Amino acid sequence: MKEVDYIIVGCGLASIAFCEQLRANNKTFLVFDDSSQQSSIVAAGLYNPVILKRFSEVWKAKEQLALAMPLYANLEKELQIKIDYKLRILRRFTSNQEQNKWFTASDKPSLEPYLALQLIKNNNTEIDAPFGFGEVLHAGRLDTYTLITCYKNFLKSKEQLLEETFMYSAFQSNEVDVIYRDIKAKQIVFAEGFGVKHNPYFNTIPLTGSKGEILTIKAPDLKIDYAIKSSVFIIPLGNDLYNVGSTYNNTDKTNTPTVAAKEELTSKLKTFITCNFEVINHIAGVRPTVKDRRPLVGRHATHANLYVLNGLGTRGVMIAPYVAEKLFELIEHNNSLDPEIDINRFG
Repeated sequence: MKEVDYIIVGCGLASIAFCEQLRANNKTFLVFDDSSQQSSIVAAGLYNPVILKRFSEVWKAKEQLALAMPLYANLEKELQIKIDYKLRILRRFTSNQEQNKWFTASDKPSLEPYLALQLIKNNNTEIDAPFGFGEVLHAGRLDTYTLITCYKNFLKSKEQLLEETFMYSAFQSNEVDVIYRDIKAKQIVFAEGFGVKHNPYFNTIPLTGSKGEILTIKAPDLKIDYAIKSSVFIIPLGNDLYNVGSTYNNTDKTNTPTVAAKEELTSKLKTFITCNFEVINHIAGVRPTVKDRRPLVGRHATHANLYVLNGLGTRGVMIAPYVAEKLFELIEHNNSLDPEIDINRFG
């Protein structure tokens, strides 16, 4: 029988961040992943410390960035890949009132480091932005597809990845360890994203799920090397390619792209860019969202060696390293979780 410290189910952003906690602390582990969950792979990967709809600070933005940036830098070095692209994000203003709200927000101590004071005038004839832009600082784009693909290959090279569906019926736990077929582990962490809905141990956690769809367009005349946030995001990928997203659908829980979402994204995009573009790709995934917009982290109520790491929502790039560290500290050092992320907050 193979013995490890941890079994991890899922291999998205949350799982990778937790694996890195384990590697840093010399813990042995195996990861199960069947590629059924697409939210991390299809994510736009944009990270920024400001909620641009309301000009307010992202929850624990400073703490999250302090953990996330070194982690992704280490992964770039370890995997010999490029995944973290520093990127200017420009918030398109639709009125003088929005400009004033921006300046009011930038006076707040929590937002001052992230909102540039100088308004940026639009000088691109292919963009309609008569009121200009505000620039978000300390932002960027993480190439989540490359990260997850390369990390899986990294795990395979170390014989730490099993590319198969985890069968709950073949699993048992006791007070000492957990056993899955011929594998014995001290702990098991379920980081399954929306797939947790099929998990008999954690399927009652209040994960709602929000389907998001993203387009990739080719726009040779646009020529921007910064992201724009307006009614939708447009994010440069290089070679005249851009991601456009995203939609929010709380009823459809499939990974199938829809015509309605494509039409919504293209019509919104046309409200502020005037050049021609061609849609060359269209992807969809269900985000693991929670009503109170906080992650779902914690220990099972009756099985002390079962844990959940979920509910990262739309900001997984920033949140994953933070919650992975908090879960590791809970398991290994019995440190209490912040009540805001503890699954026990729902009783």
